[in-house]
Amino acid sequence: MKILGIDSSGMVASAAVLVDDTLVSEFTVNNKQTHSQTLLPMIDQVVQMSGVALEELDAIAVAAGPGSFTGLRIGASTAKGLGLALDKPIVPVPTLEGLAYRLAGTSGLICPLMDARRNQVYTGIYRCEPGQLQVVSAQKAVGIEDILRELVDYQEPVTFLGDGVPVQMDTIRQMYTGVYQLAPVHLSRQSAAAVAALGQIYYQQGKIETAEEHRPVYLRKSQAEREREARLHQQRQEQ
Repeated sequence: MKILGIDSSGMVASAAVLVDDTLVSEFTVNNKQTHSQTLLPMIDQVVQMSGVALEELDAIAVAAGPGSFTGLRIGASTAKGLGLALDKPIVPVPTLEGLAYRLAGTSGLICPLMDARRNQVYTGIYRCEPGQLQVVSAQKAVGIEDILRELVDYQEPVTFLGDGVPVQMDTIRQMYTGVYQLAPVHLSRQSAAAVAALGQIYYQQGKIETAEEHRPVYLRKSQAEREREARLHQQRQEQ
């Protein structure tokens, strides 16, 4: 089975090609360049270096959200465009699940934290069972205090990862009373390889959709939408 993985949900841009159980090529950058500049050239590179023609792909796995609104739109439009052009299915991989799958094989709970701004994080709680990722608490946008309180109730060791960790580290140190560790630097951010590997499992479980059907999952409204609603609310009050 041949899968192209794409993740542009956060600061990291990543593309990878997985053939059966072998990662044959991956290109990941975290250099603050815009994903609109980097993603397509990266995909072109990983496909060329893999020796797998685009037409040979069985599916395209993409980090489906939550995450950066702009990043998700770029990833979704890229996956949709390739899916339509190649007539290939899309495997939508929830962003937090793909991030948690970076730590497959880790004992205890896995808690990815993505900085969602406005004093919130995108997060969820996961556990890696043999051959699968168990969703203990589904992905959501909450305050860091909320997820830390939820984690304490499980009374299990926790591994934190994601770009929200350095942002929230002071709060974690001060508030979290359980046993925890941080993912090592080479496993602490998004990876298209993890998206492709988890996408292969989800493909086999039938969790696919057509390119026309694919939509990113935002979990909350964009800043532009919130500002528009605030303006309309203000206008109604003034009438």
